[in-house]
Amino acid sequence: MTAATHTGDDVQLVTFRVAGQEFAFNIFQVERILRFEAPAPLPKAPDFLEGVLQYQGTAIPVIDLRKRLSVAAPLKDETRIIVLEWDNGKIGVVVDAVTEVMQIGAAQVAPPPGIVKGLAAEYISGLVGRESRTIIVLNTGKLLAAKEKLALKTALEEKA
Repeated sequence: MTAATHTGDDVQLVTFRVAGQEFAFNIFQVERILRFEAPAPLPKAPDFLEGVLQYQGTAIPVIDLRKRLSVAAPLKDETRIIVLEWDNGKIGVVVDAVTEVMQIGAAQVAPPPGIVKGLAAEYISGLVGRESRTIIVLNTGKLLAAKEKLALKTALEEKA
């Protein structure tokens, strides 16, 4: 995924499914897509933290986006871990399936409607309508709240 990813006002998105809904991350935030591998659990880890995974010689935290969004999290052949650039490091995010890389005009990413308030609105950087699909573009920086980032940092430091 090192090819030119931004031309003019185009945006490239990596789309994936969680509980039947399509989501996307901006391709600039995605480092790699891995087949699912069970992360090593951490003692006393917060609920949202599945554990850590060895990636390029370092342990990265893995969160299950399905649990984060309060939906069922069965493991299937298509289950993937998306490795993201996150908070000056890397984080793995478990999703049901990665579906495609799409290029769209930046203008096609609409801001979330006013009715989407509260916590959910923080996760969402925009919505893309495509044929009969609505793809929710997630803001990777807001996947975890400040206190969750702190809990994650503490859990990882206790492991080290």
